[in-house]
Amino acid sequence: MALIEALRANPGLLVGIAAILGLMVGSFLNVVSLRLPRMMEAEWRHEARLILEAPAEEPAPARISLSQPPSSCPSCGARIRPWHNLPLLGWLLLRGRCADCRAPISPQYPLVELAAGILSAVCAWHFGWGPRLAAGLVLSWALLVLTVIDFREQLLPDSITLPLLWAGLCLACFGVFTTPSASIGGAVFGYLSLWLIYHGYKLLTGKEGMGHGDFKLLAALGAWFGATSLPMIILLSSLVGSVVGISLILFRGRDRNIPISFGPYLAGAGWITLIWGEALRGLSHP
Repeated sequence: MALIEALRANPGLLVGIAAILGLMVGSFLNVVSLRLPRMMEAEWRHEARLILEAPAEEPAPARISLSQPPSSCPSCGARIRPWHNLPLLGWLLLRGRCADCRAPISPQYPLVELAAGILSAVCAWHFGWGPRLAAGLVLSWALLVLTVIDFREQLLPDSITLPLLWAGLCLACFGVFTTPSASIGGAVFGYLSLWLIYHGYKLLTGKEGMGHGDFKLLAALGAWFGATSLPMIILLSSLVGSVVGISLILFRGRDRNIPISFGPYLAGAGWITLIWGEALRGLSHP
């Protein structure tokens, strides 16, 4: 109780603890972003072999989970020592290189950890102590890992988006961010809006304009913030996505036929809505 009272009375302490917690969670989010797609691929291969009644792979592939095998260098296979796994500090101490083979370590690791720390600190500064902070931290971490996975794999796993949807509906029962009716409407209209755009685009062009994971992510954000937040989320994500996509084509020569992940822009717009949504709605409705 004394600690809770101290956190309520000292916002700086709360922000600092949230930042440290975010750095630690960011280290785990790196593991999720790298291993979850591989786990899903292994599951798809197994299910396909069962459906096709194909023989098992020889030799059987090593099983992978979020906890096993222990973290190791992708270049030389050396185990990562515990003190080198310290969020952000480990990468800085190693100067971005493996302690054994000196191969470069991907900057994704410190960047995701730093991003998780900053997002967590902003949530603590904005919400203060309370249920909104706890919910905001969970949403921030989920959106961050979805962003990383979608950038790398063009995939938004159901194992993250669907629990996020249910979490939004459950939080609405307690009025954390919106009301139950607004949350249900947000989930329904969030899914249907992109579903209709997807099928309309496919009907006109014969191509798929986005993945089904985008529908579920927008439905989840609608469940968290209500149906009235959807136009702002779609507008923000579309503007940023258009600017980034056009910039990649003009300045980096990216083939315009190569699909660009839309999930990261939805996630970014969702996080902006989490922190500044009420202020932005106030500006649009003076």
